[in-house]
Amino acid sequence: MNILLVDDDQVDRALVIRTLKKSDLSTRISEAVTVDQGLDMYASDSYDLVLLDYRLPQRNGIEMIVELRNEPKENSTAIVMMSSSEDEALSLECIRAGAQDFLLKSEITEARLKRALLHASTRFELEKKLYQTYQKVKSLAETDSLTGLPNRYFFEESLKRAIVLSMRNKHKLALLLFDLDNFKLVNDTFGHDTGDVLLKKVVSRAKSCLRGNEIFARLGGDEFAILLSDLDTEEQAGQVARRIVSVLHKPFEIAATAIQTTLSVGIALNPENGCSSEELVKYADIAMYRAKKLGRNQVCFFEEEMQQKFYNRIKIEAELREAIDKNQFRLHYQPIVNPEDKSVKGFEALIRWQVENELRGPDQFIEIAEETQQIVSIGFWVIEEAISTLAKWNATSNGSLTMAINVSAHQLSDNGLVEFLTDCLDRYNVPAELIDIELTETALFKDTPETHNVMVGLSALNCRLSLDDFGTGFSSIAHLRNYPISVVKIDKSLMPENIDDSKNIALIEGLVSMASILGLDVVAEGVETEHQVLLCQQLNIRYVQGYYFSKPLPRQDIEKNFLMR
Repeated sequence: MNILLVDDDQVDRALVIRTLKKSDLSTRISEAVTVDQGLDMYASDSYDLVLLDYRLPQRNGIEMIVELRNEPKENSTAIVMMSSSEDEALSLECIRAGAQDFLLKSEITEARLKRALLHASTRFELEKKLYQTYQKVKSLAETDSLTGLPNRYFFEESLKRAIVLSMRNKHKLALLLFDLDNFKLVNDTFGHDTGDVLLKKVVSRAKSCLRGNEIFARLGGDEFAILLSDLDTEEQAGQVARRIVSVLHKPFEIAATAIQTTLSVGIALNPENGCSSEELVKYADIAMYRAKKLGRNQVCFFEEEMQQKFYNRIKIEAELREAIDKNQFRLHYQPIVNPEDKSVKGFEALIRWQVENELRGPDQFIEIAEETQQIVSIGFWVIEEAISTLAKWNATSNGSLTMAINVSAHQLSDNGLVEFLTDCLDRYNVPAELIDIELTETALFKDTPETHNVMVGLSALNCRLSLDDFGTGFSSIAHLRNYPISVVKIDKSLMPENIDDSKNIALIEGLVSMASILGLDVVAEGVETEHQVLLCQQLNIRYVQGYYFSKPLPRQDIEKNFLMR
């Protein structure tokens, strides 16, 4: 028997060791004099029993019991508490804390010590078996036997706890309910055994769409629930639901038979739709019923506004896939002007999307394009279109106009960006120094090896790197230090509306002064009034752009208004 003896009294330890050696028990004894030393020894070895004194320096024996009992039950051990105190309440407190027996030091004899050790070990083994039985029963009570998922009881309890935590942390929580469309037909046609196999295969595919920190449960029959916590937007819940619907498009092979199945998914959100588990389940169920009424194989939010937003997103995503092939994208160009002599230095290329009679701005589709990775192909189109247009303009005007091209975070992570840009510059014979690559702070947040390599490649081409929206982010100054930025574009939100806006005037003056010290060119965006033009002149801002000179215009209008004079 491997015993850990924890007692700071050397005489008492010697007494215990001597008594144990007189018994016929085969023991190996390790000694500790404090709780912390005992815990360290316990962590580094395996003990059958701990003999523990109550009164110890710094921390008492009950504190050690509590820490030991916080260990997983399978890693725990029997404990016998010792004390010189005859206080009955103390002995009960030790037992309640988790000790299997209590011994008065004054009553320690060979027989009593041996009996205490054997009884404590036996009691602990019985407790351990009882705990293991409890865990098995608990698992059976909380687990679906067919799929191995948590069952309805476990899910409902988890949902209640998650709602409380979500409300406290002020995060969104989403409940997804779904079932298999026409599952009864599968059971009736192929039998319940095939239906059971189908359910297990559906669960396996659905799990592949989850990260593992969600709660995925079978509520009964073919009805399932997924609990998503810590969401920033409701769109994240829609994305998960759509991934699950999508992976089920491929038929399942069961007993040499291809079985096609689809899902109907209903989504309810906390706190928007309800603050109790009962409300969320009810509203998710209503949304799932609506999904079936719409033709099955659908995802529905409970609220109409969210549903409409979700459908619009799906529609835009689908239309984006065809937009390039259908030549629906357009570039508009906004002049970048020298405020002193009103001469045009260059242009910024700004994407638009022409869908029938509707001209969509980037705020309506760029975010979706980035999330679906379609921004890479769209970005390539923008680069080639902008460079080819600049080549024509410079060839006809005998000038050296520049072109600013916006690049997203996803494009910066694409190793093919530099190669594609190089190819376009070569094909259209455009010098790289005439191209400004505009980056937002969001793009620079993703400081990965890929991003770093792309930035180095762009700089090596002699393209100028421009930091857009300067002055609005938390780390603009750090970006000026960490990246080869050549141009800063002061965000239009900082442009003072009138001469009385002293704070913004002072802020712009400070930003311009800092940029000048760093040797950076400055472009002021959002210039819309003569007062703002005069301010830019006074502050020696080299270039401006804004509605005072022109809004973004199609290529033909730019050529007519600015290049054919």
